[in-house]
Amino acid sequence: MHRFKEKSKPKPKGRTVPWWTDELTTMRKRTNALRRQFQRTTNNESLRESRKRQYNKAKADYQTAIRREKTRSWKNYCTLTPANNPCNEVYKIATGKTRNKQPLTTLQRPNGTVTETTEEMIELMLEHLFPDDDPPERHRPANTADDKEFTQDEVRQVVEGFKDKKAPGPNGITNEIVRMVFKAIPKTMTQLYNACLKTDHFPEKWKIEKVLILAKPGREEN
Repeated sequence: MHRFKEKSKPKPKGRTVPWWTDELTTMRKRTNALRRQFQRTTNNESLRESRKRQYNKAKADYQTAIRREKTRSWKNYCTLTPANNPCNEVYKIATGKTRNKQPLTTLQRPNGTVTETTEEMIELMLEHLFPDDDPPERHRPANTADDKEFTQDEVRQVVEGFKDKKAPGPNGITNEIVRMVFKAIPKTMTQLYNACLKTDHFPEKWKIEKVLILAKPGREEN
């Protein structure tokens, strides 16, 4: 009996990102053609300079079109389902309940490389929007007098000023819970914050946030 090896399915060609369009394909081909034409012109300096300008303009237009399509695709993705649907696609991404591992878009790093996964894209966005403190260890200059301790009334005023209906952090503790805890053990919470102030150390877990960057309706990008 002859055994036939099953042929592997061919890899999809063409579009690899959701924001790609036929117009971008045409612009890419034209830009590449102008680049080759410019590079092959070596004996006529005037003609080479003219073709260089044509290529640079086509390249700039192509890059502008890519940025425009990326923004348009992201805005469309954010409105796939009605805003009153609590389980829409954006919610699934934010809560990690989607199985789609395809990156929503790509971003270019300062060194010219581009992101390849959603995780790399998010990390690059956070590095740009929320740069690390330098140095992150201390919160006041060294060799200075200790700050005055918080009073219980000061902590109460801050806690009671927390806004309702704010999304909790990774630990799931909401502002309402913080107020309830302070009401039950105000002295202990005040001592905790004063210990952080005295030792100049605030737990790293307190600094972890979940940032969602969404396009808002009616807010066009400049």
